[in-house]
Amino acid sequence: MDEAHLLIDNLLSMWWIGLAAVLAPILALVTRRVIPDVVWLLAFGVVIGPNVLGVAESTGSVAFIRELGIGFLFLLAGFEVNTTDMRGRQGRHAALTWFICAALGVGAGMLLVQGDWHVAIVLGIASTSTALGTLLPILKDAGTLPTPLGRATLMHGAYGELLPIVAMSLLLSAHGTGLSALLLIAFALAAVLTVAVPGRIFRRVPLLGRAFVAASNSTMQTTLRVTVLVLLTLMLLTAVFELDVALGAFTAGLLLNAMIKGAAPDHATEIMHKVEVVGFSLLIPVFFVTSGMGIDPVAVLEEWPLLVGFVVVIALVRGLPVFLREQWTETHSGLTRTSDRAALGLFAATGLPIIVAVTQVAASSEVITDATASIMVTAGAVTVLVFPLLAGVLLRTRHGTPPRRPAATP
Repeated sequence: MDEAHLLIDNLLSMWWIGLAAVLAPILALVTRRVIPDVVWLLAFGVVIGPNVLGVAESTGSVAFIRELGIGFLFLLAGFEVNTTDMRGRQGRHAALTWFICAALGVGAGMLLVQGDWHVAIVLGIASTSTALGTLLPILKDAGTLPTPLGRATLMHGAYGELLPIVAMSLLLSAHGTGLSALLLIAFALAAVLTVAVPGRIFRRVPLLGRAFVAASNSTMQTTLRVTVLVLLTLMLLTAVFELDVALGAFTAGLLLNAMIKGAAPDHATEIMHKVEVVGFSLLIPVFFVTSGMGIDPVAVLEEWPLLVGFVVVIALVRGLPVFLREQWTETHSGLTRTSDRAALGLFAATGLPIIVAVTQVAASSEVITDATASIMVTAGAVTVLVFPLLAGVLLRTRHGTPPRRPAATP
């Protein structure tokens, strides 16, 4: 009987989450995408969560699906990044810019919390992330991705995803920093082997490789299954090493992208499309809805100055340095217009998934309160709503056309 009740509870919570996932894009279309899909998902999560209606809860099964959603979101972000470009001149400048932003973020955090460096690190990491997975659909729909602005956003987004995850694993881990660094090195070696060994097998046995590719569009979906296996393997490794699973997922995307483009470049787009179908149909919406379920709207409203303040901090310590570096130094991005550079700063300051991840870790270890975590996640949602909208206004005004919000899905 208990198992039957547990099944009903899980299915009921998933039903409400599924309903939210269906209604969110409808409302995004009704509002002409001024309010993007991801913000509606968060809003519905708040409504159905324990702090408002209480009709859905993050049961053990729902929480596991949420983790898979995080995995697919960061896997897709890693797929979009070219590791060769990250090592190039533009990539090195983007990495340096992130370190400048991180120093400013931690410094601002120290001032705000009066010297509590644990909380300052949380604020520094959260305020310098870039929601690359959230920005990709916006850039694609607007036709910006192949342009210098799109490539520059990818560079800053790649480091804005990867480096905060690494910093979180090093500085917010239950282990000491030294042991965490050793675990990161061990994970990196294991991750390379996880991807390199199957790739070497397929190269040494060409018949097997051709058979896998030939069956990729059948009911066997071989290449997609291999992709999911690599994702699960690296997420498992990070869990075993007590690192953040987002690191494993993003690394899986980076390595798989490099391997597939090297072995079968024509097949890379097809695999990514399949991963998008699996992720955006259920798993990624579950992540955003359950993130909304953790937001306490009463606590956020009571502390609205803190909400506004954190949004301003994100703009100042992440968006402004990106803009100024582009404006005053040679970053090899190819951006020549001030409006493009300002739009890049706004895109780079758009953050949410990392903010959700870092606040979850910090709240569970009691570095920050649940109320503060709610405010920070809500601030991340505000950046997703406002910053790309402002960037779109800048870009469309430059071309002399009426501003219109590009399509956005999580």
